[in-house]
Amino acid sequence: MSCPSCGHENPAGARFCNACGARLAAPATTAEPRSYTPRHLVEKILASKSALEGERKPVTVLFADVARSMELAERLDPEEWHRLLDRLFRILADGVHRYEGTINQYTGDGIMALFGAPIAHEDHAQRACAAALEMARELEALADDLRRESGLDLAVRMGLNSGEVVVGRIGDDLRMDYTAQGHVVGLAARVQQLAPPGGVSVTEQTARLASGFFDFLDRGEQSLKGASVPVRVFDLRGLGPIRSRLERSRARGFSRFVGRERELTLLERALREAQSGRPKVVLITAEAGAGKSRLCHEFVERTRGLALHYARALSHGRMLPFHAIVQLARGLFGVDERASAAVARGAVERGLASAHAVDPIALAFWLELLGTPDPALPPSELEPEMRRARLFQSLRDLIHARARRELTLLWIEDLHWLDPASEAALEMLTGALLAPEVSDRRVLLLATARPEYLPPWPAAVERLSLMPLAPQDLGTLVDDWLGPDPALGPLRTRIEARARGNPLFIEEIVCSLVEHGALRGERGAYAPAAPVEEIALPETVQAVLASRIDRLAQRDKDVLQAAAVVGRDVPTALLRVVVDLPEPELAASLERLATAELLGPAGPSGERAFRRRRRAGPARDPRIRGPRARRAPRPSLRGGRRASRGRALARARRPARRTQRSRGWSEALPQGHEAPRRPSGVARDPDARAHVAHRAARDRPHRRHRRA
Repeated sequence: MSCPSCGHENPAGARFCNACGARLAAPATTAEPRSYTPRHLVEKILASKSALEGERKPVTVLFADVARSMELAERLDPEEWHRLLDRLFRILADGVHRYEGTINQYTGDGIMALFGAPIAHEDHAQRACAAALEMARELEALADDLRRESGLDLAVRMGLNSGEVVVGRIGDDLRMDYTAQGHVVGLAARVQQLAPPGGVSVTEQTARLASGFFDFLDRGEQSLKGASVPVRVFDLRGLGPIRSRLERSRARGFSRFVGRERELTLLERALREAQSGRPKVVLITAEAGAGKSRLCHEFVERTRGLALHYARALSHGRMLPFHAIVQLARGLFGVDERASAAVARGAVERGLASAHAVDPIALAFWLELLGTPDPALPPSELEPEMRRARLFQSLRDLIHARARRELTLLWIEDLHWLDPASEAALEMLTGALLAPEVSDRRVLLLATARPEYLPPWPAAVERLSLMPLAPQDLGTLVDDWLGPDPALGPLRTRIEARARGNPLFIEEIVCSLVEHGALRGERGAYAPAAPVEEIALPETVQAVLASRIDRLAQRDKDVLQAAAVVGRDVPTALLRVVVDLPEPELAASLERLATAELLGPAGPSGERAFRRRRRAGPARDPRIRGPRARRAPRPSLRGGRRASRGRALARARRPARRTQRSRGWSEALPQGHEAPRRPSGVARDPDARAHVAHRAARDRPHRRHRRA
């Protein structure tokens, strides 16, 4: 929606302008997906739609439908019914888009929405649950208005289910075809019919993914039409005690803290410098699960007694102007979210007065952002940009005043999810803290982000990048989870290989094995309970990886998919044959994939290896024949290799051919790309592997997509 003051395009559902801070009015909802989808999501989907088509996505599906809608329609005038539906759809659309979901279709008096497709979200289930609760609250207010005006009862049922879908064709109007895996969509629709009027019901899959973050009531197993076995259903009742991944790990019990002593030493040195009056800013970057939050937590625990002020950007934070700065300001002002308006106003006035004379413009803006506007304050006639500048200046002065009185630690997490307004405020703040003329300010700003986030901060910012854990530290961590049972030795080795130095992945893999009955006992003293044929990555880890791949440029995704078709270990020479890119562009793409910790060097021979083997996603899935695979050109056989490839290539193809005749090329692929690695005279001939890779990419079965 456009800001009436400055013309800036803002996300749907925003209450304030991201550019100038002016209040926004809610838009009306129209029928075309492109018109009711937020602009930044439209641009992101359309810019990469060819890369998204044919991808498997872990998603949560939401159905919302008016209960007893025909009865309501009969009792209302057609125009009144139309107006009521318009208000209803506006609430539903704003709620879905606020959490970056997409509405796949309107169903007459309801909607079907997807969270996690076509753009992947690692927390799709949490987003869907949060959106459902928010929509339920707003719909309850709408129902109260209708009850007062006409004596009619309005109730909307909602149902959620999580699973995998394949994104099919994406039209320019954003309408999508998709293929549902395992009745994902159908189960969501059935569960919605079980929900109480005005309530939200979810399947066990959704409840498991959002466990701890939300409060669920177990309704037991239910027989659903179309489901071969009973489905366990839960009612979503509200928020749970957990707010972040770090809090979930704390609830489970922190694992041993290993492999980060060097980083801790660097943070302690930065704190000593800040204590001497030289403000410090440290930016910690690493991929999800590498231990950014845990490192900061351990640092804070070792420095008890500091004045700590914490803020965390939300995963859907791009839709919430000023949200991270407001959270930080609550701590600085000492205003709890449950504080009354009078208490909040008094705290903000005292906080601003401690720095300078109270600026009425900044005071009014802060109170508005905190949800406690003061009607006694006159409306500002300043331009929105000037109001925002006054707000930022008051924040800077407040922090400077605190830092003069006491050693202050500001801890801000997940900068990659910041909204533009909060991003601008932090850019101003870091510049002010590190200005050469600033002295006698005892403050340390500690921030975390993922590697792709590159804020335009001053060069004086210390940047600390976390590497994957070393093998010995990884082994210590796995032992801490599993325990000393010798029978777990082979499993321990496989978990280490699967996790590839990521502490979160170890935690999620072990918890998944326990949930599925492969391990018995308790933390640190597990024993094998069932044979484990393959360690599949848990849904939580798959969603993290899918989200990481979605952040790649389309060219890099194409290179990654081509490499995945070849196998886990990919000779660069073979990749040059399969991928139709100039050498400099391929080298640059491989460098970016290595930086993203997806496809890195595997030895002096020029091979590349996947950092983690994935079961699903755009990189490799034998059940999908994506459009890029169908268009893949046959690799050329170059130079002198033509003359010598005859018998060697035939030997390489032989085992794969036998498998292909009975089970298809997708099953034959592992044999085909392993054959050249045997000491058989074709060990380094990429043509054999190129042939198999090309056939597998070309001949994977293409499932029919049906329109949602």
